[in-house]
Amino acid sequence: QVQLVESGGGLVQPGGSLRLSCTASGSISSINIMGWYRQAPGKQRELVATITGGTPKYADSVKGRFTLSRDNNKNAMSLQMNSLKPEDTAVYYCRMVVFGTSDPYWGQGTQVTVSS
Repeated sequence: QVQLVESGGGLVQPGGSLRLSCTASGSISSINIMGWYRQAPGKQRELVATITGGTPKYADSVKGRFTLSRDNNKNAMSLQMNSLKPEDTAVYYCRMVVFGTSDPYWGQGTQVTVSS
């Protein structure tokens, strides 16, 4: 059984920074795709950033502000979020897909609130 554990959410003022982390545990060979999604109240879940191999891809709304990093040795990734805006407020979920499979694993979600 694979579990993804997230940490790092919280309350921050506009312009502030937060760092989210996600670590996979369980019977894992290696991770192919890693990514972060978010869901704001009343909205659909949307892709924030994803990485397959070495180059991350970002949603236009977070380009230049968010940085996705992965640590293959630890089956972990992080999302550094800078210059946060109120519209970044959402529950953030990490997602991973193991090599040779197509079914994703999801984290439990962590709340990020950007407010003064």
